[in-house]
Amino acid sequence: MPPLPADPVSAALRLLDDLGASATPHPGGTLGAHLQRVQQQLEHWAARPALQLAGLCHAFYGTDGFATAPLPLAERSRLRELIGAEAEAIVYLYASCDRGATYPALADADAVFRDRFTGRTFVPTLRSREDFAELSAANELDIARVDAGFRERSGAHLLAFFARLRPLLSPQAWQDCAAVLGPPRAHR
Repeated sequence: MPPLPADPVSAALRLLDDLGASATPHPGGTLGAHLQRVQQQLEHWAARPALQLAGLCHAFYGTDGFATAPLPLAERSRLRELIGAEAEAIVYLYASCDRGATYPALADADAVFRDRFTGRTFVPTLRSREDFAELSAANELDIARVDAGFRERSGAHLLAFFARLRPLLSPQAWQDCAAVLGPPRAHR
């Protein structure tokens, strides 16, 4: 495999722009802006570089909650060459998640993950589940921050979901989940 570009973030941003992400509507503006905010959130939480890159690219193949796919699955190698195999594998895991089948037991060590593209099931590693949980939190918190209606409709459900995933989340991610999705604090 060829070496990664000197600046994989800039390379991924160029590809996102080439694929129209800067013009694709998404809560809070555009898909491109959302992806950058997710990457910045992961950076703020001191996630390792591969997870930060995956955050920037997490919707390249679409997701179970966002059908728009800027890059077809047949072109996975194109993304892999830009951000590396580890980051691209996280992107694929995130995009491939059949949420209805996977979410209920994701916190369990023997949780079965269902790939919505292939129908295949498997038990992911602890690190994969941690990456998935952290990326999910960064994604959902960004949407909750920019869309008050989404936060009102889904905040309590998401907070309960992330409370179940708390053992998989970094302390910073959990604190932000509680602060953004929890009930407003009374002013004293």
